[in-house]
Amino acid sequence: LIALNRVAAQYGGRYISHIRSEGAKLLEAIDELITVARQAGIGAEIYHLKAAGQAHWDKLDAAIAKIEAARAEGLDITADMYTYTAGATGLDAAMPPWVQEGGHAAWVTRLKEPEIRARVIEEMRRDSEDWENLYHASGGPENLLLLGFKNDALKPLTGKTVAEVAAMRGTSAEDTMIDLVIEDDSRVATAYFMMSEENVRKKIAQPWMAFGSDAESMAPEGVFLKSNPHPRAYGTFARLLGKYVRDEGVIPLAEAIRRLTSFPADNLGLPDRGRLRVGHYADIAIFDPATIRDHATFAEPHQYATGVHHVIVNGVPVLLDGEHTGATPGRFVRKPLPTR
Repeated sequence: LIALNRVAAQYGGRYISHIRSEGAKLLEAIDELITVARQAGIGAEIYHLKAAGQAHWDKLDAAIAKIEAARAEGLDITADMYTYTAGATGLDAAMPPWVQEGGHAAWVTRLKEPEIRARVIEEMRRDSEDWENLYHASGGPENLLLLGFKNDALKPLTGKTVAEVAAMRGTSAEDTMIDLVIEDDSRVATAYFMMSEENVRKKIAQPWMAFGSDAESMAPEGVFLKSNPHPRAYGTFARLLGKYVRDEGVIPLAEAIRRLTSFPADNLGLPDRGRLRVGHYADIAIFDPATIRDHATFAEPHQYATGVHHVIVNGVPVLLDGEHTGATPGRFVRKPLPTR
């Protein structure tokens, strides 16, 4: 990583990391990121900083302290987050890495072997120093929400917890998860409730924290309605501005806007984005601070936020008075390479 980032640094790159651990070895993972940044001479960003699992919630203060110390040293270390206490991935995050070696097909084949299945179940039920067991970190099957399936026969289970499906089937939670992976022939999109609301507020308060949905661009229509996405796909930014800025006063509105606009643009090296300035691209969202609010929930995620009146992308209106104009002026944006 250090060697690769030394090359990236020559081109004005940034080390953006989904760090090695977000639970048991969170602090060691942050140390690793800081070491890479220091030795490679490159700025670094932690994607979706969190302390995952109740046993690790108290590590967030030490994590913040490590980042603050590195920044005081002169290192350009930043992070981003989403404004929810649940993350989303697949049921693969509940099973040990060794059973998944060789790819998806090999994983599913192994899960059908009784001896391997028994070993996997045993490892799913305990924490491990060797891998990040998000099932264990979440605290139990009632904290795992099934978000979507490929198999139409399984789609009625969307929006139920693993505990609910296990009760319906009369099987253990671990057997249920393994069966669902086999039956759907997929990793099975799943939300893991494993963060604390107090820590969400602590992270928002950090001036080096940006915000991102960590989700696909969705719409409440067509094929999208066949899935049950994490509500962050619809509500991340409105949730920040409504719940945490207006209602709870965690940070001022102007600071929130900075960290939604110029701050991430600067971190990503996009010099003509993120500011209302002559000669810059006109990417503008016009909202009412008094009414902006997220509505997406885990039970009903396909709900737009309200309070956003107009959106302009590259100078072209795409939302006027809350209605889509049909325009699609978006474009791929990349950082300009430095001249050498």
